[in-house]
Order: sequence, then structure tokens, then C-alpha cells
Amino acid sequence: MTPTVTRQNPPVSLWEIFALFCKVGLTGFGGGMAIVALTERMVVQEKQWVTAEEFLHGLAFGQILGPFSLNTCTFVGYRLRGVAGGVLAAVGFLLPSFLIVSLLAWLYLRFQHLQLLKKALAGTNPVVIGLICAVVLDMGKKQVHGYSGWLLALSAFAAAALLQLNVALVLAAAVVWAFVRALYLRRLS
Repeated sequence: MTPTVTRQNPPVSLWEIFALFCKVGLTGFGGGMAIVALTERMVVQEKQWVTAEEFLHGLAFGQILGPFSLNTCTFVGYRLRGVAGGVLAAVGFLLPSFLIVSLLAWLYLRFQHLQLLKKALAGTNPVVIGLICAVVLDMGKKQVHGYSGWLLALSAFAAAALLQLNVALVLAAAVVWAFVRALYLRRLS
């Protein structure tokens, strides 16, 4: 069974999926959350291939195993065109990084002794952290609503960042909490 997006007619082509995720892979700097924010902007806001809710579901599934930015891209590709879309989204996302990192690794090994290179690399660290913080705030404003939503978001942050709990455990606890809360609210009505 191949999933399709009913809002799009005709369906997104495999070439469009591959090209967009090559663009994400080529321009997505700053690590996982920065790439997720770029992907969200492109596939939800600009192209409107998936809804914000579908994207967040893919992001949640992507947190379970492995690199979540790659998993999220694969989820979107699969959501659009099934297995072929998922594979092309993953390959498109990885190909530019593979080529660039291979070139940079060769250059680094050749010129690693240069002090200027060491200083330049050290200067990028605060920028990456700032970009991640900006993404978190932007996604939080859009997706976290009400007192209970903010309490859950802050609890998840504390569990992951301060208590250093595994992300899968934090997500599992959130699912249990949401299920119990839904049952409780259902009984009240």
C-alpha cells in the first residue's frame, strides 16, 4: 500500500522528492534540529506536501531510532510516495553530505596543522548552538499550546537534558501520559 497526500494533485514526483532532499542535504547546516527546521519549512510551509501535524508525527517516529533528521526526511518521502519516496528522500538527503564530508575530511587531513583552520572551526560552535535554540523556540511557539503542553515540553526537556534519560523513554512516557490524560478527559465528559 503506497501512501499518498490527497491535497496534492498530481502526486509529488520521485524526482521532486529526490531534488528537494538533495537541497536539504546541501543547505542544511547545524545538525539535527537545524535540518529538521529547514525540512519543516520546505515540506510543510513552502511545498505543503504534508501537514504540520503529519510532520511532527514523522519527527516523533524519527526520534526512536538512529539519526532523527534522516528518519524524518525518510518519513516524509514515504508519506508522499511509499518505499521509493522514502529511499529517494534518504539518498537525496545523504548524498550531498557524503560528498562534502569526504572532501572536507581529505582537506582536513591534509591541512590540519594550520592554526587558522583550528580557530575557524572553533568559531562555528556557538553559531550552531544558537541556531538550534532558535529552531526550538520557533517550533515551540507553533506547536506547544496551553499550560499542560508547556508543562509537558519542559518536563521532557528536563528529563532529556538534566536527567539524561534516553529519548525513547521520554517519548514513551509522553505517550503514556497523553493516553492516560485522554482517558481521564473522556470520563469527565
